Amino acid sequence: MEDQIGRSRTIGHLKGGNDGPTMIFFGGIHGNEPSGEQAIQEVFKGIAENGISVNGNIYGIRGNVAALLAGKRFLDRDLNRLWTEEKIEKIKAKSKNELLNEDKELLSIHQILSDILKTESGPYYFIDFHTTSSKTLPFITINDALINRKFSKLFPVPIILGIEEYLEGPLLSYINERGYLSVGFESGQHTEREAVDNSIAFMWLALAYGGALKSADIVGFEGYYRQLKNSAKENASFFEIIYRHPIESGEKFQMQPGFQSFDIVNKGKVLAEHNDKAVLAQQKSSIFMPLYQSQGEDGFFLIRKTPKFALWLSVLLRKIRMPALLPILPGVSWADKKNGTLLVNERTARFMAKPLFHLLGYRNRVINKSIILMTSREATAKNSMYNGTWWYRNKKSV
Repeated sequence: MEDQIGRSRTIGHLKGGNDGPTMIFFGGIHGNEPSGEQAIQEVFKGIAENGISVNGNIYGIRGNVAALLAGKRFLDRDLNRLWTEEKIEKIKAKSKNELLNEDKELLSIHQILSDILKTESGPYYFIDFHTTSSKTLPFITINDALINRKFSKLFPVPIILGIEEYLEGPLLSYINERGYLSVGFESGQHTEREAVDNSIAFMWLALAYGGALKSADIVGFEGYYRQLKNSAKENASFFEIIYRHPIESGEKFQMQPGFQSFDIVNKGKVLAEHNDKAVLAQQKSSIFMPLYQSQGEDGFFLIRKTPKFALWLSVLLRKIRMPALLPILPGVSWADKKNGTLLVNERTARFMAKPLFHLLGYRNRVINKSIILMTSREATAKNSMYNGTWWYRNKKSV
């Protein structure tokens, strides 16, 4: 298995000029989502067949190789929930005969990432392709650092903020916590050809926007943009996740049929059945990633549109270093000043905790019933690495 993984992990690597970016694309982190892997293969083939000149480095990396071969989301446990320092260290400490399938996959990917960061130069772009079990518009998910937000805004699809607060251990959160730009692209439903086509379009655009390719060298470049715009039904709004419905191992869960991501649901609408009890929408919102497959820990999410004023205000507050003043507020203290990590007493800061901290680029993790750990996305972002890019300097991007 290890030799097979080692040989199969890299879809491709193209090396051009030394002064260009390093762009890394992942496909198949979930084994029942092969469209990203297929899209990466087709783009690499297109670059080779058309003799397109590459600037910097382009990597294509398979995710869960064993699960891709089996056509399953995962074999032992979800590979996209293992990327925390604590879990990685525990996996590294295991003997070879103790390693589960996804442990081996993680160690292989982790080694490749370490090698890339040691041997290649930045700026680095990490893009992870996924699909969903339900029908959906194509969309982007990001941790809300400004480098991620500015780059994502270049694409004519919805952008979802805040998913990392509800998921522990996604690969892109691990990468983003190290300060690098990381973007997830959900291209459509698992089985649809449109999902492959959307990922192909996204990858061509990303390669041009990141500076690895020249847009003039990409045949049909403007058509790829129109394809995403049409697939997204001209919806390029920002949304924030406001609720996740978790599923524990062994529980019975079934979505009501027919829901698609971004469908509006009214308060009181029956959304699913969980352990033989009806699950109702607690407020008017939009449903997001309803679960229509056997494996998965997330029944569905609810999202709401983020006002443009809030996006503008968040940029302003971060630029004037408003977060440095937060510890003067009642119930707020530094946990790690250097890394911008705060402890918030929810009982005394309840009236403003989440909305304010989200504006300032913080994510939260509940430690106990009264204390929340707030981690700054901006404190770790390597903004200086991206200062020279045209899209980062663009004042029109939020």
